[in-house]
Amino acid sequence: MKRLLPLLLLAALPAWAKEPDAARQLQLDSMLSQDCGSCHGMTRKGGLGSPLTLDAMRAQDDETLLYTILEGRPGTPMPPWKMLLSEADARWLVRRLKGENP
Repeated sequence: MKRLLPLLLLAALPAWAKEPDAARQLQLDSMLSQDCGSCHGMTRKGGLGSPLTLDAMRAQDDETLLYTILEGRPGTPMPPWKMLLSEADARWLVRRLKGENP
């Protein structure tokens, strides 16, 4: 329990409190390619999941995408990722999907 408390406190920080560092960004990029790509297609043009192309992502508002990443989509294969991603991680992914993080 003593080890869990710092993690819970860190997860409770506001999204702006910490931008993922370079190492975490590499992990997130890999996750986007491998984990997201397994359903959304390795080229992100769709598959079991909807397309994650620049056009498709830019048509969505950031908060909707953030919510979908963290909470999933009930009744679909899209799982919630909030147990593995912080809000800052998810915001970074949203910016990456929209082409704002090269």
